[in-house]
Amino acid sequence: MTFWDFFWLMMSFLLYVSYLVVLFLIVKDIFSDSTRAGWSKAVWVLVLLVVPVFGGLAYLIAFGQSMSLRQAARNDVAKEDFDDDVRRTAGTNPAEQIAQAKTLMDDGALSAEEFAALKQRVLGQ
Repeated sequence: MTFWDFFWLMMSFLLYVSYLVVLFLIVKDIFSDSTRAGWSKAVWVLVLLVVPVFGGLAYLIAFGQSMSLRQAARNDVAKEDFDDDVRRTAGTNPAEQIAQAKTLMDDGALSAEEFAALKQRVLGQ
């Protein structure tokens, strides 16, 4: 096997894997779209099975923008859920954290500079 045979083999493998990733993203989007009727989902899956390349291109042309908007909305919900979980797990609000830091400073465990830095970080400034 020459260098160029190996090169084109790797390029074709890369293109094939990229194609599969895009195809799976399209199928995921088809089934995650709650506004689309069930028969419409079935038709798109059938189109992707019969003519996968042209069906995928048609789907991306027709629904590419809404596909990215739905993904952004899912990411926003996931981020909010994560932030709520972190807040619930931490169990403290900024005022409590500053009060605890003030107590530590009064006890001598924190210096005034460390307290100021912690206060700035808690307040998000």
